[in-house]
Amino acid sequence: MLPKHFLSRLVGKFAAAEAGAFTTAAIKWFIKQYKIDMSEALQPEPEAYKSFNAFFTRGLKPELRPLCQDSNFMVHPVDGAISQCGSIDASNIFQAKGHSYTTEALLGGDKNDAARFDDGDFATIYLAPKDYHRIHMPITGTLSKMTYVPGDLFSVNPLTAQNVPGLFARNERVVALFETEAGPLAMVLVGATIVASIETIWSGTVTPPGGRQVFSWDYPTTGPEAITLAKGAEMGRFKLGSTVVMLFAQDAIETFAEGVEPGETTRMGQPFAKFTQQ
Repeated sequence: MLPKHFLSRLVGKFAAAEAGAFTTAAIKWFIKQYKIDMSEALQPEPEAYKSFNAFFTRGLKPELRPLCQDSNFMVHPVDGAISQCGSIDASNIFQAKGHSYTTEALLGGDKNDAARFDDGDFATIYLAPKDYHRIHMPITGTLSKMTYVPGDLFSVNPLTAQNVPGLFARNERVVALFETEAGPLAMVLVGATIVASIETIWSGTVTPPGGRQVFSWDYPTTGPEAITLAKGAEMGRFKLGSTVVMLFAQDAIETFAEGVEPGETTRMGQPFAKFTQQ
């Protein structure tokens, strides 16, 4: 019943504000409330951040997230916790007991895009408020399409996922499609209550444009204007917490890495899955 969009945009205005001592006080409260380990941050002092957004999307000391160098393995794209992972049943993605949604609904209604992931694999990773909120590439990929899908802004925590049907296909989201040596990859950045905005490194802030229309942008995959991001490279950011859903084509994943299962913690750069070259 809450006015989730209004509340989220209001919080977004505060998060972007450079309010001096008030901003610093809010950051210190947040650190204490969520027990954030600031020793991992490139700038560990709360006073170093001019806005709450700058703090929330803070960088980490690179040596703390070493990148798996095995060329046969994808890596975890974010710090978080695995909500679900496994096989896509035809076009159905498992959300929680009693709930699933389709690839077509998740990707914004494009049947051709959705068909590329029929009988493939997926992983859903939840980012809690305490987590590092930059999103990285699990595998080297060239951007082919981006879609903005308007929607609700339900919370995306595990309890909500168990109780809201089709949650990730109903919330506002940004879909990025990449072409990789393992075949197509969809990186779906799902918004949530008080998530002020979603950014990508090639377009800046993507949400929210005006209205309730789905917007899509196609990108060249060859030539000097192609956008290719290496494994482990940053591809986007959440301003406040949310969820990433990854989709892979049929037979792209040979096996998930040890420990990749629902409930397990993820750390960006660690092995995620061994893949098959397409």
